[in-house]
Amino acid sequence: KHAEIVREGNRFKILDKNSTNGTYINGKKIGEAFLKDGDVIAFAETGPKVSFLTQMRESRGVSEPQAAPAPQQPAPRLPEQPVAEPVPEPETEEVPVGHIRMPLVVQYGPTLRSFKELPVVIGKGSRCDFVLPHPALCDRHLQIFFWQGRYYVKDLTGQKAVRINQSPIGVQAPLNTDDDLSLSPQGPTFRFLGEGRLMEVEHPDQVPEGPDTGKDRPVKPETTPGASDPKPSPSLFKRFFQ
Repeated sequence: KHAEIVREGNRFKILDKNSTNGTYINGKKIGEAFLKDGDVIAFAETGPKVSFLTQMRESRGVSEPQAAPAPQQPAPRLPEQPVAEPVPEPETEEVPVGHIRMPLVVQYGPTLRSFKELPVVIGKGSRCDFVLPHPALCDRHLQIFFWQGRYYVKDLTGQKAVRINQSPIGVQAPLNTDDDLSLSPQGPTFRFLGEGRLMEVEHPDQVPEGPDTGKDRPVKPETTPGASDPKPSPSLFKRFFQ
């Protein structure tokens, strides 16, 4: 037995056991000595050597170089879809219909009808205020009334047949100047000239009525109370629609 290391409290001591070649600490021969971190112990002057370490030290090996991460390819950009502008919906909130003294003038073919009081109901039924014997119309087809400074139309068909500028009005909608009012896809179509004036126009998208169209156009519509003479003179047309 050459030497022995023992612990005393928190310290370590090395003892030489009367060895033949001696024990050396950092090149100095000792009989016994306390060891410090990093001391070099030699068993004989030229014998094997060890280091006394109180802490474990990681070996500094040469680490293998890590491969650089491959560059990420940017995700392909999808073409942007054009955002469609919302189509304004016709007004659907119902407004009250009341009797009021307001003028309404309707030109239909050779006929000019004027009314002094609203509302006015238009259809092919004999009880309507303005009778239009058109095959595409219902008995009570349309109502024109006035509310808060504006003329309104109300669809009485329940089939969304009445349109303004080719869009169904639903239940009712206000009329603006130069609006095209179509009573059905087959006509007739009127243009609102403002101030309660409606003039019949031919719309390019209007479906023809059929071979008997001319027979359905009234020449002398039924006269109703409050209505003017159904045969106006040319001066009246000029007065109301120019």
